Amino acid sequence: MKAFRETAGYLLGFALFVVVVPAIMWAVSDGIRPSALRVIAFAILAIAGLCLSIWSIVHMRRVGKGNPMDAFNHEVAPRTSQLMTDGPYAICRNPMLLGVLLYYLGFVILLASVKAALVLVAYAAIMSVQVRAEERRLEADFGEAYLAYKSRTKRLIPFVW
Repeated sequence: MKAFRETAGYLLGFALFVVVVPAIMWAVSDGIRPSALRVIAFAILAIAGLCLSIWSIVHMRRVGKGNPMDAFNHEVAPRTSQLMTDGPYAICRNPMLLGVLLYYLGFVILLASVKAALVLVAYAAIMSVQVRAEERRLEADFGEAYLAYKSRTKRLIPFVW
């Protein structure tokens, strides 16, 4: 049953974050045809973002012995049992989200659409609520260790925020 939940969680995450949200961006973008420069910018951001997200997931699975599927404090798949502070989590506290946002920013550039940008803004706002809830849970779970990590590592954008 545990293996099924984990597999289902990863498939759900892939479907939602890699397919559904970009499909929505495309659907609302009025069928814009991208230029070669926008395709290159998209490819760079998409590859960087997906690599960062995948690295974060793999690191969490290998080191933390769990996975990231925790949606608004509802465990979709088993959580990690230890605080993740190294690897991609040394870059920022939410490297998986940063990777997804880079991927979506690539789509906004590719589509050059205000409507697609609004989808990105809406997604970022929803995820901001999720991140704050997750931070409260991590603080409760890991106490001083999380507070120390939080004080030295930016939430989302390295060296900025």
